Amino acid sequence: MNRRLTIILLALLTLAAGPAFAAGDEPDLIFRKSTVFKLLTPNDKLATYAIDDPEVEGVACHYTVPERGGIAGALGVAEEVSDVSLACRQYGPIKFTAKFAQGDVVLRERRSLIFKKMQIVRGCDVKRNVLVYMVYSDRLIEGSPKNSTSSVPIMPWGAQGEAPRCADWLKK
Repeated sequence: MNRRLTIILLALLTLAAGPAFAAGDEPDLIFRKSTVFKLLTPNDKLATYAIDDPEVEGVACHYTVPERGGIAGALGVAEEVSDVSLACRQYGPIKFTAKFAQGDVVLRERRSLIFKKMQIVRGCDVKRNVLVYMVYSDRLIEGSPKNSTSSVPIMPWGAQGEAPRCADWLKK
């Protein structure tokens, strides 16, 4: 009875945890590289993903996350570590599609069944007209100080003329 109750509880928690990705489109997998060989189960890997900022056209972020293999990784119940790297760049003319607040979430992804999530958030350095992106992970009970930051100076693109100012798109 105890085992059956545990399985039912895990199934309910999985459903209650919600979607793995929120705030934008699902990230595009660029590639994975194995880091630890496991004989009978999936290897531990590093995976590099790309996302477009849903509210700032012309900016993309690439991030690399460790993905656990083994039985827990194969079943999707492993708690992933908080080591994530981030690089964001302007790849075309920048166009803001909506006003945003400092620290708005660009991407949210679960890193464990229910307790940990990774977030990429956006801010605006008004003085320098630079978009600042930060990735970090947090836990329900205890946060993680591990983080990475990337800056995107807003520059004119081609014959665009003057670059937009991120300060004009901040919610007051």
